[in-house]
Amino acid sequence: MVSQKAVILNENGLHMKPAHAFVSTMSKYKANVDLVVGDKRINGKSIMNVLGACLECGTEVLLECNGEDEVEMLETASNLLATQYTE
Repeated sequence: MVSQKAVILNENGLHMKPAHAFVSTMSKYKANVDLVVGDKRINGKSIMNVLGACLECGTEVLLECNGEDEVEMLETASNLLATQYTE
């Protein structure tokens, strides 16, 4: 397992478009990814879990990836959360 802290930089948080981009990208990996915020553990491959978490701009999350391609997945996940979506 690998982990890294990341901050959501999208000014609207993980609303539908960035949440969809995150989940669909993470689903391409064999590893699993969780976003940990406080005492919440969110399955990063589930659109309903990601949207239901209502993650806002500036929220710090701990990304935890576990599996065969976990290192690459962690780097991609971190980069996605730092992306400024315009739509």
